[in-house]
Amino acid sequence: MAQLLEVRDVAKSFGSLKALDGVTLDVEEKKVTILIGPNGSGKTTLINVMSGFYTPDAGDVFFEGREITGLPPYKLYALGLARTFQIPTLFWKLTVLENLLTAARRNPGEGFLGSLLKRAWLKEETEAAEKAFRILELVGLSRVWDKPATNLSGGQMKLLEIGRALMADARVLLLDEPISGVNPTLAHEIFSKLLKLRDELGLTFFIVEHRLEVALGYVDRVIAMAYGKVLTSGDANNVLSDTRVVEAYLGG
Repeated sequence: MAQLLEVRDVAKSFGSLKALDGVTLDVEEKKVTILIGPNGSGKTTLINVMSGFYTPDAGDVFFEGREITGLPPYKLYALGLARTFQIPTLFWKLTVLENLLTAARRNPGEGFLGSLLKRAWLKEETEAAEKAFRILELVGLSRVWDKPATNLSGGQMKLLEIGRALMADARVLLLDEPISGVNPTLAHEIFSKLLKLRDELGLTFFIVEHRLEVALGYVDRVIAMAYGKVLTSGDANNVLSDTRVVEAYLGG
């Protein structure tokens, strides 16, 4: 299986705190991979390095064989690597549909001169709207397309963030606790939709999540961290039965 994202010997410190200590891992293409570990194990720091929000002190990150270490988030976004946050960051006064349209690759009718030349942008903006409605159907938000983002439930907000990334043609999504604070029914629905997106669109997901009772039923691969290091990786049963994971993460 192709390795779409590669992290090699990445280190990151904050003063005397070594948050990442030589982390090496791979993210397989068209798979759902979950990163687990106790609080303070370095999970969020790692996802921040992978998404360009932090520059590592040492080590390298590769995307499709290209080194992307230290590239800013907007450049990674343009390459097809997007992320979501534990607390959604949306345009709250815009509708669900408008939130998606802000992420379209081109908005030719938004400039002053371009807005005067309707023929130059009508076709592209019509296609963008059609694409947005297809994505809303995929993520289960088609019934609330005209509602302000602020009116959505917590789970719907997280689905909207995922939809916005898809609008920008993201191929890899890094999700930081996508079901945090979401009721169990919607939590299962979110993960079911991730599998649908993986299967129908060939997307790759790398997910930090604490709610293992929900997430483990949907993932292809589990990576466990503790103390800034990767402990082990593999299928859920093998990882959770590893004595190092039991001691560090499950408190056994």
